[in-house]
Amino acid sequence: MANETEFEIDRVGDLRAPTPSPSSSPVSPVDAATFTHTPYYCEENVYLLCKKLASVGVADPTGLDLFVVFISNEGNKIPLWHQKASQMEEGLVVWDYHVICIQVKSKGNKSSTVDLVWDLDSTLPFPLPLDQYIHKAIRPLSFENSLYRRLFRVVHAPVFLRYFASDRSHMKDASGNWMALPPTYDPIIAEDGITHNLSEYMKMHLPPDSSLKDMVDSAYANKYGVVVSEAVLEEFFCQIHV
Repeated sequence: MANETEFEIDRVGDLRAPTPSPSSSPVSPVDAATFTHTPYYCEENVYLLCKKLASVGVADPTGLDLFVVFISNEGNKIPLWHQKASQMEEGLVVWDYHVICIQVKSKGNKSSTVDLVWDLDSTLPFPLPLDQYIHKAIRPLSFENSLYRRLFRVVHAPVFLRYFASDRSHMKDASGNWMALPPTYDPIIAEDGITHNLSEYMKMHLPPDSSLKDMVDSAYANKYGVVVSEAVLEEFFCQIHV
């Protein structure tokens, strides 16, 4: 991923007035430094994060409670706040795309009902409850048709871990030079032998009107998940039961 100019969002003037802060929920912090992180390769960072959360017992051993979320839009310009790569106040960056992991807590366990966001590129607590991440990092825009509206491609982690692939060619310029140094490990190849399909995950078009239940079903069943708008993101995850 690459950051675009960090000033455009200030000229648009389409930010919603501040909303009340969501109630805080106690979450045990985790040391982000224990996870593999290569700057500007967020999709691979999240791929490895999902594997580690499952292997160390933080998540379900098969990743059933994990979802990989690609954030982008048709114009590849999405503002996010509290990003480590930013040099601006409040950590604003306008990315072409970004990738996070959302862990869905068991809705049947009343003592653990907080959905968590794992974002290795954020300066916010790691992990952070979803409602707080939306409030602090996403800051929903007031105009649905804004150039900067965020769309979210939600993919069930077990499916993502089987089918995601990247040869990292998107991080080379026209002369074949790296725009950012790649990870030191080998490129990720999908279970079916595909070597690059990152662009499929980055396609952002809202599907025809459908119920939240149908959208949730698509997130589980479809190879590339389902695209949801920022207006229904939190409600979407409220419909998921594990």
